[in-house]
Amino acid sequence: MGKTVNSRMARVRRHMRVRNRVRGNADRPRLDVFRSANHVYAQIIDDNRGFTLAASSTLDPEIKTEVEGKTKVGCAQIVGTSIAKKATDKGIYLVAFDRGGYKYHGRVKALADAAREGGLVF
Repeated sequence: MGKTVNSRMARVRRHMRVRNRVRGNADRPRLDVFRSANHVYAQIIDDNRGFTLAASSTLDPEIKTEVEGKTKVGCAQIVGTSIAKKATDKGIYLVAFDRGGYKYHGRVKALADAAREGGLVF
């Protein structure tokens, strides 16, 4: 097995540990973050219903033009601002942050900080 498979499985194991503690419900849905090599995705999920309440990513048409020419951290900030706006428009202010097994730095931290500035509390 290569390093990629082992590091991916390590992230999945870390994510499962985080998910054992972080649970989204109607009062406090879960803000989930996924980052690939080139893109960042964020969803607000009600785990009781298994329903995505809001989602945003660097591939969204309204964001895609903004992220061109930006760094990955800059793109994550834009996604964080976007998900916060979508959530607050739906009346969601409290969320439980799920870092997805990633370390809390770089793109994940930038997204979280931008979401906090946008009005989300976690």
